[in-house]
Amino acid sequence: MRHGVRIGVDVGSVRVGVAACDPAGVLATPVGTFRRSGDAADIRAVAELAAERAAIEVVVGLPLSMDGTEQAAAEAARAWANELRRLGPGLAVRLVDERLTTVDAHRAMRESGLRARDRREIVDQQAAVLILQAALDSERVSGRPAGVVLGARKPRHTKERQRKAPE
Repeated sequence: MRHGVRIGVDVGSVRVGVAACDPAGVLATPVGTFRRSGDAADIRAVAELAAERAAIEVVVGLPLSMDGTEQAAAEAARAWANELRRLGPGLAVRLVDERLTTVDAHRAMRESGLRARDRREIVDQQAAVLILQAALDSERVSGRPAGVVLGARKPRHTKERQRKAPE
């Protein structure tokens, strides 16, 4: 397992929830919520937070539809992540499948007794915690980081390597 702080992000249409983990990559905790803005202030705030905490990467939830396709919300999250990568050169940005995390966050808060009005401001950061914790747990089990790094080169086909490999 890699050592270093990671930042988890849930990109919503109104707010961006943010979480972070400890340097050992064990536990994700809520950090805060930023209002979405047309001037990318929310993206800059996350980039600054990542720099302050010397994060090794930012994990952005990609809200795929149930059949695994990208619809408008996923396209918006991908565009947000690409802008984060542009504003934070050298910052690794990873997209991870986040289907149903906001639903799970609402359910958990409802079961804990929080009223709907009180949940509104913190549901995005709770969803960010779920996204980041799932990525951390996946890495711990598989030994590989979860999701896909933005801007990474695609791996070559195995058949090409097998043809070129000496016998």
